[in-house]
Amino acid sequence: MSARRRDNAGRDQRAQALLFFALGDPTRLALLAKLSRGSSCSIVRLTEGSALTRQAVTKHLRVLQHAGLVRAVRRGREQLYRLEPGPIDDAKRALEQISRQWDAALLRLKAFVEE
Repeated sequence: MSARRRDNAGRDQRAQALLFFALGDPTRLALLAKLSRGSSCSIVRLTEGSALTRQAVTKHLRVLQHAGLVRAVRRGREQLYRLEPGPIDDAKRALEQISRQWDAALLRLKAFVEE
């Protein structure tokens, strides 16, 4: 494997690790669920019906932004956040690939045991 491919593979793995880290928190999943309803939301709207402070929500949104799951747009004095679905599709593809690898490994094990 060339150095360039190794660098790209390492970068992809780091991006996937950030993505799964961001998805691994119930609060962040709840924020993504609110954002998945379609429209952009402000911090005020994202904290409605929650015991979380604006500062806590901001912290979680930064993690989601860093993973590429959320994009912020400034409108006047407000920051509006919206869901970026691309990384979720990437996560789905990564999980499907892992699933195929496990299926293949289990088939090899089954063949070995049945010999």
